[in-house]
Amino acid sequence: MITSVRNANVRKTATVQVPATRITKSIGRILLQEGFIDNLGEHREGNKSFPTLTPKYQGRKREPYITALKRISKPGLRMYSNHREIPEVLGGMGIVILSTSAGIVTDWEARQKRIGGEILCYVW
Repeated sequence: MITSVRNANVRKTATVQVPATRITKSIGRILLQEGFIDNLGEHREGNKSFPTLTPKYQGRKREPYITALKRISKPGLRMYSNHREIPEVLGGMGIVILSTSAGIVTDWEARQKRIGGEILCYVW
């Protein structure tokens, strides 16, 4: 999903369809809450569903709101953090998306709830 959104930003496409999982739906919901995407819909083909993201652009040149999306935790090297050691992205201008015992949350929510977890990606 992260690569699909990153590629859509480079090509400045109107919508992006990603495979439906609980993680992709949660990440899409967070991107919508934080204002990085305009709309989060769902497209159905038979018995399969695909979340449809509409990236947000600004100005006449259609500059994307998402400057960069960087995956941190990978299958070969998982990255975990407790609530005190969650990194800040660009001094708090970006967000960190974490997978915690309370679900997939942003760095701010994890610090408020005092829970740590697996660092999935940085968005700025």
